[in-house]
Amino acid sequence: MAATRFTKMAYSSPDEIVFGTSKSPVSYGFGIKVGAGRVIPELNYAPRPGSEKDPARLKKEYVDYISKDVLTRAVTLGFPDVQLETEWVSQMGNPKFSIGVVEGQHEICEKFHNEYGINCAVRQTLPDQREAEEGLRPCGKGHKYPEALVGCAEVACENGADVLACETMGGKEFADYAVTSGDVVAFLYGVGYLGAIDMEWIWSQFVDIAKKNKVTPGGDTNCSGANVSMFMAGGLLDQDVQKTFSAVTRAISAARTMVAMECGATGPDKDCGYEGPIIKCITGRPAAQEGKNCQCAHADLQGNLMAQICDLWSNESVEYHPEFGGSSVQCWLGSLGYEVALMNCAIATGNEKTLRDLYMITDRTRGPEGYMLAFDNAYKVGEAIAKEGKNIYLRAKAAGLTAAKVVKAGYESKELPLTTKQKDVLDVIIKELEALPAEEAKFTEYCHKKYADVVPNYNKKNYGL
Repeated sequence: MAATRFTKMAYSSPDEIVFGTSKSPVSYGFGIKVGAGRVIPELNYAPRPGSEKDPARLKKEYVDYISKDVLTRAVTLGFPDVQLETEWVSQMGNPKFSIGVVEGQHEICEKFHNEYGINCAVRQTLPDQREAEEGLRPCGKGHKYPEALVGCAEVACENGADVLACETMGGKEFADYAVTSGDVVAFLYGVGYLGAIDMEWIWSQFVDIAKKNKVTPGGDTNCSGANVSMFMAGGLLDQDVQKTFSAVTRAISAARTMVAMECGATGPDKDCGYEGPIIKCITGRPAAQEGKNCQCAHADLQGNLMAQICDLWSNESVEYHPEFGGSSVQCWLGSLGYEVALMNCAIATGNEKTLRDLYMITDRTRGPEGYMLAFDNAYKVGEAIAKEGKNIYLRAKAAGLTAAKVVKAGYESKELPLTTKQKDVLDVIIKELEALPAEEAKFTEYCHKKYADVVPNYNKKNYGL
């Protein structure tokens, strides 16, 4: 199906946007309603090493241990909703490993919903094992990675998935080069442009498969690009990648991630997509987010801020193992569930905007990326994307340039502190983005000549060019 571009904002002002409510709520699974008036905890997990060696053992790990533990603890603590997210391990690319897990998780959710009345569902997140050097699209070689990815979607949707998601890899060869080289133009071309092309190719197929099987096509994330940039930028002691660079790459990634919804995905998008606030501003679709309650997986500089407009709140991922308070998934569900209870109490008492603002203000000036993602600034980036919505190059360029200028304005107003190096990098980014041509053809020609022999594994055929 052809992508339908977003060319206007779903909200008339940033103050309209709050957690727990979206313009286009979605319902699925056993009683789950996302964006319909309350926030829902989404528990993500990983099986213990070794459990993936045998299909029966892997099913037991996911269903009898992990899923049962999560649902039992949710009922025990009186949480009305819980969503499970299974990020497939690589072995699940083989249907012998995946079918039993998907079927088993569907069955246990149905059982707990019928017996205890808890609303529950499972997001099945596919592994994108495509490699740029082997071909991101079918190319007649011995490997079948592109076909296998589409096949995973079919297996998930035919066997009981409630929500389909993926972390696609299109543009990663450029993202790796761009982040390590500090080259924002390479990131714009690889992630903002080529990545958007790949997203349309993949998600047009995913949406068709999901709809055929009455499964909700959720969304994607630029985990392979913008998250790499954010994690390498790190915290206040880290200097390998400047945080101003990370902030701009995150904004560019939003124009790519949004393509899933332009192809028909309904949300909720993926929790690890920190670009989610920008996308919710534009599309009005439910946003899954992570932050302070994902310390089991990683740390960031905007742990509270990311809760500001979420509809699902996630822990990112935790390996299944015992802790003093129970299994790891039970303990981290408690952390998530009580945070979500606070959000839903704020909604019930009419204090949701107060709590939203407190989440945002807490981390607003802790770093450039959080500053840019604060909902009022995220809205500005969203407006820039929507204004150029019909052209995937111009909108990605506008996103990066607007983000850079938002950060610079924060510095000049003395609201956002920057180091000298961060400021210097920001000035270079603005200069480089402003110098790019207004015509897509000239931009792509320039980038192909510049990077053809520089970026490892770059091949235009991977993007149908």
